[in-house]
Amino acid sequence: MAIPVVLASGSPYRRRLLARLGIDCECISPDIDEKRLDNEAASDYVSRLALEKAQSVAKLRRHALIVAADQVARCGNRILGKPGNHDDAVRQLLLLSGSCTEFLSALVVLDSSTGRELQAVERYSVHFRELTTMMVENYLAREPAYDCAGAFKSEGFGIVLVRRFEGDDPTSLIGLPLVRLVDMLERFGLQLA
Repeated sequence: MAIPVVLASGSPYRRRLLARLGIDCECISPDIDEKRLDNEAASDYVSRLALEKAQSVAKLRRHALIVAADQVARCGNRILGKPGNHDDAVRQLLLLSGSCTEFLSALVVLDSSTGRELQAVERYSVHFRELTTMMVENYLAREPAYDCAGAFKSEGFGIVLVRRFEGDDPTSLIGLPLVRLVDMLERFGLQLA
């Protein structure tokens, strides 16, 4: 019998992405402190959070493959997470205006039976158009992406804010890098193809 897969997330976006692989999984929202440590680099930050999410859920499901992820946007030396509200979303999007912003998505697969884990950080760049306050307000009225890093949701109306994308796996921009995940799951013996 195949080992069950548990998604350490309450994110509907990640759940839908995992469903693309035909994986029937349980979803559990992890209980961790997501505060960034002083001077913590973006890649270290998302890696730590993804691992803590996986470890938190592994305590609840002892015989499963735990899949966890986290994402931030890095614009220059600024690290942006989920804005959480309208005013912060407007500020974040105006900061992204005319920039090349890198979205970092950390991924962890943890076998809760053995403690074996695989980790990766996938990067995907977005070149944003010059944005006006009116453009940002119109976007947020149609798609209030307050629960997305940088207040940006590429798979929806957010596409109107973009000049071009750069990266290997567009699903990493949505928050769960499926290309890397397939490889990791296969390394744990779960064949998807």
